Amino acid sequence: MILKINLFLFIAFTSTIIAQNSLPQVSKGKIERIENFQSKYVTARNVDVWLPEKYNPDTKYAVLYMHDGQMLYDAENSWNKQAWNVEEAASKLLESDSIMQFIIVGIWNGGSTRHADYFPQKPFESLSKVEKDTVSNQLKNSHVNIDNGFKPESDNYLRFIVEELKPHIDQNFSVHSDMQHTFIAGSSMGGLISMYTICEYPNIFGGAACLSTHWTGTFTPNNNPVPQSFLRYLEQNLPNPQNHKIYFDTGDQTLDSLYPAIQRRVDNILIKNGFDSGNWKTEYFPGEDHSENAWSKRIHLPLEFLLKK
Repeated sequence: MILKINLFLFIAFTSTIIAQNSLPQVSKGKIERIENFQSKYVTARNVDVWLPEKYNPDTKYAVLYMHDGQMLYDAENSWNKQAWNVEEAASKLLESDSIMQFIIVGIWNGGSTRHADYFPQKPFESLSKVEKDTVSNQLKNSHVNIDNGFKPESDNYLRFIVEELKPHIDQNFSVHSDMQHTFIAGSSMGGLISMYTICEYPNIFGGAACLSTHWTGTFTPNNNPVPQSFLRYLEQNLPNPQNHKIYFDTGDQTLDSLYPAIQRRVDNILIKNGFDSGNWKTEYFPGEDHSENAWSKRIHLPLEFLLKK
């Protein structure tokens, strides 16, 4: 039986329904917008860069790239009036001097292109034609915008980040450019693409935070080949645990109810590949759902884990 868990909310989350023209308001630090960033790989999109309260051009900062940038900072500026409030968690940790100095690069999703941009491409391409058709039909039945068969574009999305956006950030902000100071984070499909990013570009990214990772890819666990393709991919492509950190978490309500059983299998693969408490953490949050309000409560945990001095 297909699980119909807050599907309307999730569809709304993946769609750009509201024009968000004003800068998000933040309680600490400031936002600098790179408006309508042009790319030869993906659709143009805004990038909202958060600089901490005491940002100093004479200091070098680590960089945290985050997906779904329009949902990170300001609930009044988001479609569902929820936000991660990530600048609040970041500012508290920076004030405690427990983590390295860093900035946040909030990359807006592409609205109708979000699912294709964020869906890990190589695992999908490993599927048979019948399995790909199954995935396409499941997504169509869930009202994901697909003209013909589903075709991920995540390899191009990552090329946009690595070849176009990161060089721009490195050139225009006072940041470290090395892997030890470069991180990636997101939730749901953003969790998937964060996992894929650190596997595809381990020489660029030293850590990834994957909250409420959408392991099913579609919106049903039944007759779904996607989770197994992700597990196979991870078995063969995890980065070196000696110099990379990975954070996962999941609740168990609404869409998050699809994830714990798969996440436990992911945990076993990480252990088998040499990850331990020093470089990997998976947190389980019984009673928590699939929402920015839930992620806002716990974003401090991956920040502490990845950016600890």
